[in-house]
Amino acid sequence: MTTLKQTPLNAAHRAMGAKMVDFGGWDMPVNYGSQIEEHHQVRRDCGMFDVSHMRVVDIKGDGVRAFLRYLLANNADKLTTPGKALYSTMLLPDGGVIDDLIIYFMNEAWFRVVVNAGTADKDIAWMKEQVASHAPNLAITPRMELAMIAVQGPNARAKVWEALPGSQELSENLVPFSAVEMGEMFIARTGYTGEDGFEIMIPAKAAPFFWAALAEKGVKPIGLGARDTLRLEAGMNLYGQDMDELVNPLESGLAWTVDLKSARDFIGKAALLAHPPARKLVGLLLTDKGVLRGHQKVHTAHGEGEITSGSFSPTLEKSIALARVPAEVAIGDVVQVSVRDKMLNAQVVKYPFARNGKAVL
Repeated sequence: MTTLKQTPLNAAHRAMGAKMVDFGGWDMPVNYGSQIEEHHQVRRDCGMFDVSHMRVVDIKGDGVRAFLRYLLANNADKLTTPGKALYSTMLLPDGGVIDDLIIYFMNEAWFRVVVNAGTADKDIAWMKEQVASHAPNLAITPRMELAMIAVQGPNARAKVWEALPGSQELSENLVPFSAVEMGEMFIARTGYTGEDGFEIMIPAKAAPFFWAALAEKGVKPIGLGARDTLRLEAGMNLYGQDMDELVNPLESGLAWTVDLKSARDFIGKAALLAHPPARKLVGLLLTDKGVLRGHQKVHTAHGEGEITSGSFSPTLEKSIALARVPAEVAIGDVVQVSVRDKMLNAQVVKYPFARNGKAVL
């Protein structure tokens, strides 16, 4: 039996009554009670998430920017202000997605990358392989000693400032998708919920104290269950469901993260240019009674598609999904989803479904 990896907050989750599950080899909290209440807590007030299973990687040395320009589908040249962040995919030569990640530009000799937990080892091995052949002077350092706590929701920033003395002066003027250092901590105005807030990297030994300080200020813990419905409502991809190594970003609703306009070459660019997308990612809103789930077949006038992520949406009080369908399918089309033995009607909609506390459909 494999031993599950634990974050520095494992004991804190158990003390708060969390239901723990195996999440990609990590022992993680799925909820602390009602998943729907946790979801509403984030949309209406704020909640805290343990995301310490995500991997922080620092890339340092001369020529980091030029290396990232080649490594990533989005263009690192967009980052000119220290602390600014960029969302991108990292591709295989055939255009398949190795992972989606966030990069932070700190200075010309230091960029910070945050990758997904389940793909971290694969990602780092790929980066090291590319460094060996393209930029051997660069150092790639996984920051295993850092934990990460996300605080998300309309009141998230105010609560962090209450719980973390000195943080307001440093982070009050941070625009979304940027970060600032605070001693050994790193405060980023980013998130995975469609709400405002911070993702805070902190030395692992200090994480339980910060978690307790947030709880003392009334911030409720939120599990992976609500994290998933929040990100789905916000129209955010989940690696391994909405994209993976077999799908390119243009068929995953991520064309906005791929810079095909500039002259630079990047891994996967030739494949993307050679194969215009035949499919695309759309939102679905179920108009019949039932629940949409991943892998259900979608029947359209232009051929078959498949749901990549589906769930009941607590904000809309309806079932919603992301689905990969033929490129000809249009917003407003009515499609049929095969749910158990029934064909249920769903409308093709433009996602996100909810942002900043409200439904946007």
